[in-house]
Amino acid sequence: MSSKILPSTFRKLVVTKLTNNFREAVAVKELEMVKPGAGEILIRNRFVGINASDVNFSAGAYDPTKKPPFDCGFEGLGEVVAVGEDAKLPVGQTVMYMVFKAFSEYLVLPADKVFPVPSANAEFIPLLISGLTASIGLDQVGRMKSGENVLVTAAAGGTGQFAVQWAKKAGCKVIGTCSSDDKVEFLKSLGCDRPINYKKENVKDVLKSEFPNGVDVVYESVGGEMFETCVNSLAIKGRLVIIGYISQYTSEKKPLEVKPDLPRKLLTKSANIGGFFMPHYSNLIPEYVKKLVTLKMKGEIVSCVDQGINVPSKFVGIDKLIDAVEYMYSGKSQGKVVVELNPPS
Repeated sequence: MSSKILPSTFRKLVVTKLTNNFREAVAVKELEMVKPGAGEILIRNRFVGINASDVNFSAGAYDPTKKPPFDCGFEGLGEVVAVGEDAKLPVGQTVMYMVFKAFSEYLVLPADKVFPVPSANAEFIPLLISGLTASIGLDQVGRMKSGENVLVTAAAGGTGQFAVQWAKKAGCKVIGTCSSDDKVEFLKSLGCDRPINYKKENVKDVLKSEFPNGVDVVYESVGGEMFETCVNSLAIKGRLVIIGYISQYTSEKKPLEVKPDLPRKLLTKSANIGGFFMPHYSNLIPEYVKKLVTLKMKGEIVSCVDQGINVPSKFVGIDKLIDAVEYMYSGKSQGKVVVELNPPS
């Protein structure tokens, strides 16, 4: 095994209580340094991505049988600092990955479960969960075609930014909802044809007046009343892709019940509603990661990272992970929220 000089201990975030209040759910733990075994690598995490589903995971929503304590965090990017026997990656290689233990300063992974990238650039992180959800979801569930009208909710967020760009690259007209004038300008910079600031305009009224025949594809992540508006705005043979329902993740209230006339609405329009959960499309991930990285390297897609642009200081260090999750839920973030765990030494 070859390696760099490593500290004797490292820290990680651990779920210690099942609750959708992330600050109450987790704690920072210090452990002895780990070593990679055969076919494994040790990664010094540089950046990790924040996702709305971090809250669902810490609440036990994805696996009710999982009992605390357990690791959390879905994606990261870092440097290989030690390799086990037969691991096919060199020390010093930058890699990114998706596993359920990313919120850690160091971690061991199988060498064949990571994606090598050219540099430790935070802008690669959004290509993983956010970029993959947008691209695979729109292609496989949305069955998006050139010339269609595509509505993206929460369009200025981590995954929304890619949904806007993916739809534009497919030759579609894109409508995007957001919560501020700054985000309207951001969406315009991504090519969004009709940004809607829902704090100033009524989304339902805009869609009814400007798109009287409805929208062909909806990329929906908000849930609640926004979901109902999207269903009502579907065109004939329209497709609605559910990638989340963030408005209900941290609420103690019961979710908004599906109206009993939903079957009629879908039937009379020959419309479809489909859910997208990435693990069910794992066979497509390597192909789409390659596509997204290539597009990013060519400058054909933008990957916007928010390391705390609307707070007093950047998100640096494992102690800032909780703040970063809460920041994402505050609605102030723009693009993908990212935390730098280990700044360059």
